[in-house]
Amino acid sequence: MLSAQPAFDLVIDTGSPGKAISRDLVGIFFEDLNYAADGGLYAELIQNRSFEYGPLDHTDWNSFTSWDLVARSGKGSLVLDGAFPLHPNNPHYAVLEVTQPGEIAMVNAGFDGIPVQAGEKYDLTVFTRYLYTGGRWDAKKSSDTLPLIARLETREGVVLAEISFTVTTPDWTRFSASFAPSASCVDARLVLIARDRGGFAVDEVSLFPKNTFKGRANGLRADLAQTIADLKPRFMRFPGGCLVHGNGLPNFYRWKDTIGPVEQRRHQSNLWGYHQSVGLGYYEFFQFCEDLGALPLPVVPAAVSCQNSGHTGGTGQQCLPLADLPAYIQDLCDLIEWANGPASSPWGAKRAAAGHPAPFGLKLLGVGNEDHITPGFRERFRIIHDALREKHPEITLIGTAGPAPDGEDFEQGWKFANELKVAMVDEHYYKSPQWFWDNLARYDAYDRTKSKVYLGEYAAHDNKRRTTLRAALAEAAYLTSLERNGDIVTFASYAPLLAKRGHTQWNPNLIYFTNTGVFPTISYQVQRLFALNAGDHVLATSLKSRPESTAPADLAVSSVRDSHTGDLILKVVSAASEPLLVHLVFKGATILATTGSLTVLTATDPSVSSDFDHPDAVLPAQSTIPVSAAFDLRVPPHSLTILRLANP
Repeated sequence: MLSAQPAFDLVIDTGSPGKAISRDLVGIFFEDLNYAADGGLYAELIQNRSFEYGPLDHTDWNSFTSWDLVARSGKGSLVLDGAFPLHPNNPHYAVLEVTQPGEIAMVNAGFDGIPVQAGEKYDLTVFTRYLYTGGRWDAKKSSDTLPLIARLETREGVVLAEISFTVTTPDWTRFSASFAPSASCVDARLVLIARDRGGFAVDEVSLFPKNTFKGRANGLRADLAQTIADLKPRFMRFPGGCLVHGNGLPNFYRWKDTIGPVEQRRHQSNLWGYHQSVGLGYYEFFQFCEDLGALPLPVVPAAVSCQNSGHTGGTGQQCLPLADLPAYIQDLCDLIEWANGPASSPWGAKRAAAGHPAPFGLKLLGVGNEDHITPGFRERFRIIHDALREKHPEITLIGTAGPAPDGEDFEQGWKFANELKVAMVDEHYYKSPQWFWDNLARYDAYDRTKSKVYLGEYAAHDNKRRTTLRAALAEAAYLTSLERNGDIVTFASYAPLLAKRGHTQWNPNLIYFTNTGVFPTISYQVQRLFALNAGDHVLATSLKSRPESTAPADLAVSSVRDSHTGDLILKVVSAASEPLLVHLVFKGATILATTGSLTVLTATDPSVSSDFDHPDAVLPAQSTIPVSAAFDLRVPPHSLTILRLANP
């Protein structure tokens, strides 16, 4: 029951401009984990389109994983070859042979089915190469052409759309056309059918919805990308994460392997236990950042591999030979030129050829991720850091301090960063909701004369790693602390961002999805509300419990001003199980607004979770309330309350 008397006094100093803080605090972190890229954000609908899957991806996978040969009539075979690859980075291809005329089909079911909608269009591309007609060893060939039929079918074989084309040349040739399905289907198949005796090579079989995010070619899944865009992120960190430094030196994420035509990109295994086509590569990442209005924050290896490489349990860090370091540093300089150089520069020309003549405007570069702070790491990071700072002082370099908020790597990482005067240090931690409440003062005592902080990965892990209201409110409380310390904490990003149902290696995540649905969590709502209500100055705020009050002190607050609009924004987070009355006083300036916009995220049960069956379990509610220079604000139990006063 709500007491008639306020339990707390909250005083906001509105008479001074406040302390300048980062306006770019809330962003996103993308890592290809939980099928976030292939089968997820990347809109490609064909799985293993280039026949490059293998046991390094997953122990029981091979080049024909996700493909089936179906002899509907006649006889034939489907084999792997590599004698005449489409590109050295794409060494394998399929050979489809018909030995007895009839329908011999290559069938791909995509990622748990291919979802198609009636009335929409889908772009098919296939690379083919004529090999022979008749029998392989026939002395005389009957013709130099082979017909091929492409269909979209249901699992039961009902034809939804069909395209016919002819393979006519011994050189690799790109065929493209569009499907228009006659009916919707959540689990369609792509079927390539040969009927005449003969054989031909097939590679890079691709199917994209025409309706990608912003209509981009080789683009992103529209609904999932829009859900991310709705977060209004100020920056995006990519492509990892542990993915960056990989499973051993050969598994480094090399940015140059991820640009150019998709059929020329080098696939590789994903250390999370599946495959990277890198169709979603550096160009697509930078383009997405631009479409989001977010600063790109790429992360590159610090010339060492993940310490967990090779199933070693923390002792598998390998160091790039020092003799290879100059070439590696040049790769990083080439990245900066590719992102920022004019179209007339060697690497800027490659960006322009891909369709973006204007520079992307790279300002930030992360070097390393959760690395064990070994002598080998220190030596290589120092060389990279000093070289890039000399060659590109306009780029803010971000170091690393291990995977935890304390411990040896954290302490040694910060000590090393202070020695080098690294501009910013990336901290990571995944903790219980209570840990976040207990550490609201963490950054109050950080030295403002030293490196700034990027909280690159964080999340509150509740019981069984569920995405509960309790966890989301702990994150909200912590975000008020980050706002209060926004002069030292520049960026923060929840992690991980995406997870596909049935293919999840890590929980919790910010956004869950299936082939046809998107399911934001309560934590997503918190991140979005803070991003939509960001400020660039934090106001001095005093919160005190009244002596006579018996209410628990489970409150966290921040007050910011948006200098662009003049709006004042108050955020109050309560973990109390009862409603609280807070006496709010604006001190030092006249409050001209008579009403305020109130947004409340709350539920009676803190263990409630948004899930696939209850995606709207907890949503923010908006209303308008009367305000004055001093008034009582009702704070619901288990809630995030945001009061926004517009500048009249």
